[in-house]
Amino acid sequence: MRVDVFLRNSGRVPRRTQAKRACEGGLVEVNGQVAQPSMPVEVGQQVTVRLGMSVRRYRILKLPERPVPAKERDDYSELLSSERIEPDLDW
Repeated sequence: MRVDVFLRNSGRVPRRTQAKRACEGGLVEVNGQVAQPSMPVEVGQQVTVRLGMSVRRYRILKLPERPVPAKERDDYSELLSSERIEPDLDW
């Protein structure tokens, strides 16, 4: 499964176009490697997503075939860490 599809179907990114843009902008990593939207993912891999003011790292538990309801999202990926990024205003 493509990483952009996984992010959308697992509900970790609201829209596939947003997931695709995040990948193209270097904001998504799979096992520490910057991911292109078409990069395949597998169960057990770690996905890091930088969106807005946060960085979240997930472990893939299952690959969802279609978008899952919010109450089932934790069945597909486990949140390993979540950090808030403070803006650098020294300019």
